Amino acid sequence: MSARTIRIAGADVPRIGFAGLHLAGPGGWGRPAEPDAAAALLRAATDAGVRLIDTADSLGPGVSEEIVRDTLHPYADDVVVATKAGMTRAGERGWGVLGRPDYLKQQAYTSLHRLRLDRIPLFTLHRIDPAYPLADQVGALAELRDEGVIAHIGLSAVSVAQLDEALEIAPIAAVQSHFNLVSRANADVVARTRALGIPFVAFWGLGHGRALIDAPAVQAVAARLGATGAQVLIAWLLQHAPHVVAIPGTSDPGRLRANLAALDLELDQESLDELETFAATAAPAPDIPRSPVTP
Repeated sequence: MSARTIRIAGADVPRIGFAGLHLAGPGGWGRPAEPDAAAALLRAATDAGVRLIDTADSLGPGVSEEIVRDTLHPYADDVVVATKAGMTRAGERGWGVLGRPDYLKQQAYTSLHRLRLDRIPLFTLHRIDPAYPLADQVGALAELRDEGVIAHIGLSAVSVAQLDEALEIAPIAAVQSHFNLVSRANADVVARTRALGIPFVAFWGLGHGRALIDAPAVQAVAARLGATGAQVLIAWLLQHAPHVVAIPGTSDPGRLRANLAALDLELDQESLDELETFAATAAPAPDIPRSPVTP
C-alpha cells in the first residue's frame, strides 16, 4: 500500500473518498435544492480521481443512491460504490435503526436495483441493532455475499468486541466510524483494524461545522504550510495510520478539489506536535452512539 492509495473491496483506490450525504437534501433528508449541482459535485469528484463513493439507502431516503446511478452509470471498472443499510429515516431528524435480517436483505436488493449494479462492491451494516443478535445481522450480509448480491461486507460504528464477534461470522472488508484530530473515542477500533489489516473509513474527519477547521492551532499549521485547515485535518488522518481513509463532506466543488489535494500534503514533525498539543486540550465532539440513533 502506498501513502496515496489503499486496497478496499478488491480495488486500489485513493485514500480520500466521496461522502454522498450532500447529494440528498440538508442533513441527508429529502432531495437537493439543485439536483444538477449535486450531480456536478459527484462528477467533479470522479474527474479529480476519487474512486470510493460512499452512500447509504437512508440518505434521501434513496436519493443519494439515485444521483450516484444517474451520474456515474455505467460505472468505470475502478470505481467502488459503497452503500449501507440498517438505519431508517422518518424526517430530517428522524433517524432510527433496524437490523432485522429480512429487512437488511430487502434493502440490499433495493440498493442493487436502485444503483443499477450487478453486485454491490461494499455493503455496510449502518448500525448494529440491539434488538437482534449481531450474528443474525452479519449472517444476513454473509448470505447476500454468498448469493452474489454483494461482494464485500462492511461495518459502521462498532466496538472492538463487536468487530471481533463479526469476524467470527464473515470477513469484514472495512470499518467506518467517527474519528478526527480531537474526537478519538474510536482510537481502539482504529488500532484493532490496523492490526487486522482492515481499512478504517473515518467520517466527520473535519469535525462538526467549521469549528475544528477554524481552530487557531489548525489555522497556524495551515498558514505555515500554505494549506487550508481542512487539508491539514485530512492530512493528519492519512498520516495517523496507513489504513485510514478519509471521506470529507462538502457541497462546494472548489472545496472538494482542495480537500483532495491533501493527498499530497505532508505534515512535518513540528506540525504534528503542534496538532497533538492542541488535541490534548481541545474538547472533542460527542461520539456517535453505536446504537441506535444518529447518522
